[in-house]
Amino acid sequence: MLKVLVPTIMMFPMIWLASPKWLWTTAGTQSLLIAFMSLMWLKWTSEAGWTSSNAYLATDPLSAPLLVLSCWLLPLMILASQNHISPEPINRQRSYIMLLTSLQAFLIMAFGATEIILFYIMFETTLIPTLIIITRWGNQAERLNAGTYFLFYTLAGSLPLLVALLLLQQSTGTLSTFMLQYSQPMQLDSWGHMVWWAGCLIAFLVKMPLYGVHLWLPKAHVEAPVAGSMVLAAVLLKLGGYGMMRMMVILDPLSKELAYPFIILALWGVIMTGSICLRQTDLKSLIAYSSVGHMGLVAGGILIQTPWGFSGAIILMIAHGLVSSALFCLANTAYERTHSRTMILARGLQVIFPLAAVWWFVANLANLALPPLPNLMGEIMIITTLFGWSPWTILLTGLGTLITASYSLYMFLMSQRGPTPNHIVGLQPFHTREHLLVTLHLAPIILLVAKPELMWGWCY
Repeated sequence: MLKVLVPTIMMFPMIWLASPKWLWTTAGTQSLLIAFMSLMWLKWTSEAGWTSSNAYLATDPLSAPLLVLSCWLLPLMILASQNHISPEPINRQRSYIMLLTSLQAFLIMAFGATEIILFYIMFETTLIPTLIIITRWGNQAERLNAGTYFLFYTLAGSLPLLVALLLLQQSTGTLSTFMLQYSQPMQLDSWGHMVWWAGCLIAFLVKMPLYGVHLWLPKAHVEAPVAGSMVLAAVLLKLGGYGMMRMMVILDPLSKELAYPFIILALWGVIMTGSICLRQTDLKSLIAYSSVGHMGLVAGGILIQTPWGFSGAIILMIAHGLVSSALFCLANTAYERTHSRTMILARGLQVIFPLAAVWWFVANLANLALPPLPNLMGEIMIITTLFGWSPWTILLTGLGTLITASYSLYMFLMSQRGPTPNHIVGLQPFHTREHLLVTLHLAPIILLVAKPELMWGWCY
């Protein structure tokens, strides 16, 4: 764990001491080296399930793929931001890269924490860099409003979790994930226990976000700069799913009765957000709403608490993280050239950028879960689990899948096909940097087809 965490922390002096000319190159190179070093977490040698460097930081098959995803994303965020941040004053550039790096350090400590209270602290700390990135480097005047939504939704959900964790510490005497699995099952039968159950989960359901408490997400995505959108879609939403998986082990007896409304909300959210996507005009808003739908499936898979549900949830989280981040990068490259996110004003781009149209096509097919990509594997496992739990869910999940395919194709056809408008003239060609950026997103997705057991979690 420290082999990756220490080099990440050492990036801070490097960012402030590097010469302005080499700042982006050195930051990108060092973060890429850290990303390659993090791949060692996927080599599983431990028999006990946990591989720990000390009492507070450890990896297991659930956290390892999410840790690698967090590390993989930093070089990609630096690559994506270079074009629109480099004209700014040098100290602002350094501050921006430092915020991205600090976010990676906090995420490593959040996913690697073995003490639930340390996880909670890091879960909250990730708010600060994200909030500064959205409110300082956002695109429009609405960004302060988006930052307020983001902060208050997440904080309002998290405070009950803190109280719930203190109560858990009082009743079991420990908050270590090593020890909790061996502690006595609690007798949960009163109204107070039901409130405690809700307190444990609501923070994570808001973070995911569950349909109904999702309004902060499209606002935050639309206003954030490209790196903010990438890290929100790819990693910060996964903190919610990861926290739920860690807590569900403790909440067991009550979940059977109390999970119903949340599963129904999650599945209804898949259909509702898909329908909202079908009538979006803003490209980033469409990708943001599609994230809510995918996370609804993940929430359903986790709440049912079967091995297939958990496995499908991890696979879909990793696959969705890479694909939605790639879609935000592509939306940003189009925005940098046409200066518009309205799809009807920037269509027919396939004629001008044929290779970029290929990237759009592959990313959209991955988003609608084309076989044999991991997105399909995750969705099928979750849909099968839900069907085993109640056959009626097939109506909701089937309709949701159909709508997902519809809006993915709608997004592709609106942005790439059709006649090119007359006002689109003199666009810059795509840079090698941008092709490399999308390749580094989509290559892992395609490679994971060959070795999906890297992200199966505990269930292989």
